[in-house]
Amino acid sequence: MRTPISLRIAAPLFARLSAHLFPGDLDEHGAIIVAGVASSDRGTRLLARDVILARDGVDYVPGSRGYRALSPRFVAEVAHSCAAENLAYFAVHNHRGTDSVGFSPDDLASHERGYPAILDILKGGPMGALVCAVNAVAGDIWTRDGRFPLDHATVVGPRVRTLFPTPRRRPRAADPVYDRHARLFGDLGQEILSCLKVGIIGLGGGGSLMNEWLARLGVGHIVAIDFDKVSLSNLPRVVGATRWDAKSFLARRESAWLRKLAWRLSSYKVNVARRVALAANPNIRYDAVVGNVIDEKTALLLADCDFLVLAGDTMQSRLVFNALCQQYLIPGVQIGAKVTVDKTTRQVTDITTATRPVLPHPCGGCLDCHELILPDRLQEEALTADERRAQRYVDDDEVAEPSVIALNALSAAQAANDLMMMFTGLFDEAVALEHTINFARRRSPMAVSGRSNEDCLDCGCKPRSRRARGDRVRLPCRTR
Repeated sequence: MRTPISLRIAAPLFARLSAHLFPGDLDEHGAIIVAGVASSDRGTRLLARDVILARDGVDYVPGSRGYRALSPRFVAEVAHSCAAENLAYFAVHNHRGTDSVGFSPDDLASHERGYPAILDILKGGPMGALVCAVNAVAGDIWTRDGRFPLDHATVVGPRVRTLFPTPRRRPRAADPVYDRHARLFGDLGQEILSCLKVGIIGLGGGGSLMNEWLARLGVGHIVAIDFDKVSLSNLPRVVGATRWDAKSFLARRESAWLRKLAWRLSSYKVNVARRVALAANPNIRYDAVVGNVIDEKTALLLADCDFLVLAGDTMQSRLVFNALCQQYLIPGVQIGAKVTVDKTTRQVTDITTATRPVLPHPCGGCLDCHELILPDRLQEEALTADERRAQRYVDDDEVAEPSVIALNALSAAQAANDLMMMFTGLFDEAVALEHTINFARRRSPMAVSGRSNEDCLDCGCKPRSRRARGDRVRLPCRTR
């Protein structure tokens, strides 16, 4: 297990747990968190999949050596269920207090008596215990390799909260470069942004805008993924791209051979994006990945991100992005613009932009529940170009849709502001991160409320869903 160890839990699940632990009676209550696990160079994340509430007097009873304890029957039932589903187990109870919390000597002694047996049931865990105060969480995490403290817990919702065992130190004053930022969300807000790892899938119009804005916000680490290059046709829509990047002096020639050479020599979009980000923030850590997110090895580079941006336009990229958000409890957003053209008259019929936040829980904006991952399009994209033409899936294979960077800005600006306000606590408590569709020709926005399908394989609550399973299930990627 890699340290530091943290817990991630979706806001609705955390609200349910908190209501049970702190009903206002100042007494102690218990529960069990069932969790997936994900490990990377950033540490180990415990991903809360469900909370099993212990009934007072039935599942949470007076202890023989301490105040109260989970009943042996309740512990055994949940532990064996976790073992069957390859999930981790964490007993939870509460102490009085607000901003600091820790285990009592009786708590720690009970762990030493009972946890080796539970660790055997779970085939090495991890497993352990959490203790909560109103604004604090501490943990005692057990594995075959040893016993570790919980570093922090992150509550993922419209306002992302981080809870520690004790209050954190006051942040250092922000770099003077970010003085105007700190006047909005404080030195702490700027420090939070500097610790974020954000993944951007697609570095075209919307993705390249997000790339520059996030770098200028002071985001500390960006992973950018795209396999495409700069060309004359996308040059106006890639922030920071130059005619030299597109090798325009060759691309404009009549010779097909010279145009092909221009393509071979032109710059990858991710390398242009890295140049732009470093110019905006020389201290940024930047991973420019030439690749496709539908490849498993590439997709897994995003599994420990704090936020994801999908600025690609394929169903397969939507499928993988949506799975990453739900499987690893990562908030994200899909952005895009679409110009609809009548095939006969070639006249523009509509112009829409979309900003679709995705939070990792039912009704959180799951793209599948909103019917935005179309099975027939997935099948089409899986075919080769020749197969598509043979089956006539696409009538105008060589005709590209209209696209203008100013339209991308409509969707990207909302997404960038959502990220900023989500992590710095500027959103109102009751804010709903609904999908937003802008009908540009009418200057008319429309909000789409969250939808949920309990059978959804991504965000659903049934055993087959991938929600919060982390490394213990495969992403829907190609592995070749």
